[in-house]
Amino acid sequence: MEVNLNVGLKHKEEKTVTMKDTAKAFGSGAALVFATPMMIGLMENASMNSVEEFLPEGFSTVGISVDIKHISATAVGKKVWVESELIEIDRKRLVFKVDAYDEDKKIGEGIHERFIINEKEFMNKLK
Repeated sequence: MEVNLNVGLKHKEEKTVTMKDTAKAFGSGAALVFATPMMIGLMENASMNSVEEFLPEGFSTVGISVDIKHISATAVGKKVWVESELIEIDRKRLVFKVDAYDEDKKIGEGIHERFIINEKEFMNKLK
């Protein structure tokens, strides 16, 4: 497997917060604000999408670790985005710095790790 990845690769994902993205809807809290699990999911998505085009056919990545702080709340209707940066490559292990923002401020930050997998072999191990 040959992978053409370089440290410094960046990617951005964004969305507008809806009622289904809230802590109350997700079941992670009672507030009608952007849920921490939804923010983490957006962070994982940005990291995953940043490398997909550089992987051979039949290969993908899976999340293996998150170390995230949700530092500020975001109201329904606000646009949020995540910026990911590939900061370390250790064979098949990829480490990303992730930062989340809304229209007014930084809302989250942390480190996310992913592992490159052969999709068919990975799924066969589950049988």
